[in-house]
Amino acid sequence: MSYQAKPFKNSLSRLLENLKNYRVLICSATVCSVLNKIFDLAPPVLIGLSVDVVSSQESSWLASLGIKSVPNQLITLAILSFLIWSAESLFEYLYSFFWRNLAQTAQHSLRIKAYEHLQKLEMSFFEEDSSGRLMSILNDDINQLERFLDHGANQILQLFVTVILVGGAMALIAPGVALFAFIPIPIILIGSISFQKKLAPRYKDVREKAGNIAARLSNNLGGILTIKSFATENWELKRLLKTSESYRRSNRNAIKLSAAFIPLIRFAILFAFLAILIIGGIKSWQGGMGIGTYSFLVFITQRLLWPLTTLGHTLDEYQRSMASTERVLDLIDTPIRIASGSKRINPKEIQGEINFKDVNFSYSNRIPILRNFNLDIAPFNTIGIVGSTGSGKSTIIKLLLRLYEINSGDILIDGIPIRKINLKDLRRSISLVSQEVYLFQGTIEENIAYGTINSTQSQIHHAASLAEASEFIENFPEGYQTVVGERGQKLSGGQRQRIALARAILKDSPILILDEATAAVDNETEAAIQRSLSKVTTNRTTIMIAHRLSTIRHADQIIVLEKGKIVEVGTHSSLIEKAGSYNDLWSVQAGLGVEI
Repeated sequence: MSYQAKPFKNSLSRLLENLKNYRVLICSATVCSVLNKIFDLAPPVLIGLSVDVVSSQESSWLASLGIKSVPNQLITLAILSFLIWSAESLFEYLYSFFWRNLAQTAQHSLRIKAYEHLQKLEMSFFEEDSSGRLMSILNDDINQLERFLDHGANQILQLFVTVILVGGAMALIAPGVALFAFIPIPIILIGSISFQKKLAPRYKDVREKAGNIAARLSNNLGGILTIKSFATENWELKRLLKTSESYRRSNRNAIKLSAAFIPLIRFAILFAFLAILIIGGIKSWQGGMGIGTYSFLVFITQRLLWPLTTLGHTLDEYQRSMASTERVLDLIDTPIRIASGSKRINPKEIQGEINFKDVNFSYSNRIPILRNFNLDIAPFNTIGIVGSTGSGKSTIIKLLLRLYEINSGDILIDGIPIRKINLKDLRRSISLVSQEVYLFQGTIEENIAYGTINSTQSQIHHAASLAEASEFIENFPEGYQTVVGERGQKLSGGQRQRIALARAILKDSPILILDEATAAVDNETEAAIQRSLSKVTTNRTTIMIAHRLSTIRHADQIIVLEKGKIVEVGTHSSLIEKAGSYNDLWSVQAGLGVEI
């Protein structure tokens, strides 16, 4: 899925905008990096001064400041060296402390911001994207940015400080000779910009390929049972091999270009160093330049030019981090299509009247599911919905929860359009037991109490009892503290479904939705759950979607859907008498010996 990025801003400016709350930390790290580099560049100056003292003695530059004797001059240099060395060490500690803290803070901030935004996106977003790719963004890409802020940002900053300070000092002391040191710099900068432009799309492709690997691995690990049951391990291995090979080729294309950068820079630097060494040496030999000045130029030229050899590696890190940053920020900038309403409601005050008024809906790039759909559900009633696969049963539930936005029409709860209701209040008013039960890694007790974390232990046990789950839970050695495993894989399908039902009962919402809530249980358990539901559904509106018609035979009203339209409405008895679609479904199930 492609995101709509902001074309008028580059990745760095977008990153800084998202980190604007940490400007003090950024400024502190920057100042310490600059001060550290200033003190780091002082030793060549001290070397030049010491050579000047030894060669010029009482006529040295320090002597012109009033320090006449050579021993006093050397002592002065020693004190300056100690102070400069101490200051350099101090600011190295500080910039390392600030940059690393910024890296951790930025990583934490962006991950939380991206995840918070991700939770607000509509369900269609997750259907069109892969969980593996999203995991890659939230983890690998954000970690890539952290690595750059740890080291790369300081390196780039100090490189600029070195060029400005050293270049300025050389131009001031010996402009004629310094010119030769400056010649390679434009070449290096132009080459760097050129390499940067060529590397950017290559590293973007690398990150995309990394996301593909994550998606493949996530998909395969989630479907390991299917892979084993179909004995397709070798085929899946070949598919992963192909995806991984694509990632390797993408990385190789980027490496080919980035690896060539440093050797080219070295030759440009070598030319400048040799020019200073020879031309400056001849000029000093001829008396046109002091020995101390020449010594300073030789040492400082290396300090100016050799750091440029790291420019390729630093730019390489920068491009990788910006490619990752762009993916993270594109996710954060993904527009939220389902906005929360402003009207606050108290779920305890909701009666549970539901009205669908001329609702039209279609999934993205598909034919319409609902056309001018109308349905009125009276408060405190139990409604059964049946129909063939694809008739729109689950779609109605998803629209009621605003997991998708309707194309036109209105859905109302107690006469209030749901698009005007605060999303959290709306969803707190509805308890859902989905056909696809999802349990979180943790204990049975934690999963039952999910969403109602302030529940007491007795309330949890009562909800489990109503869901006919307490017996099998108490048979576990750890009871309610039994760990269910990832996605509840340690439990059977029926056990997972009863825990999900207990979770919905504990939520105690005015509207209860059961989407195939007894599909994975045996007939005996279903009968027990039906007895419990007769108590649970009292004083609340209940919508039951079922293929097993025995589940809904006692509903106040049964609705039969076909291709998004209501074809029959009535009680179980009246629909049997009509001898229509519902009667046909009932006859088939009864004829198959389904226990009624």
